[in-house]
Amino acid sequence: MVTYKNLGGNSGIVAYKTEPNAITVEFRSGKERFYLYTANSCGQSNVKHMCSLAQNGIGLNSFIMLNVKSDFEKKW
Repeated sequence: MVTYKNLGGNSGIVAYKTEPNAITVEFRSGKERFYLYTANSCGQSNVKHMCSLAQNGIGLNSFIMLNVKSDFEKKW
């Protein structure tokens, strides 16, 4: 996992891991903190966009909450 830069200063995201067709996101709190978003669960374009936001360190939490919040493949 890569530490999320959190350039906005108020993200609920701690870390992420990108793959060609997926991204795993670790949230700061909650019983189930890890969420896997895949091309199958939320669409390839959304995965690519989330990977880009993750690498830029800003906007990922907002994008997830507004666009793909419950479109994850798995959480743990």
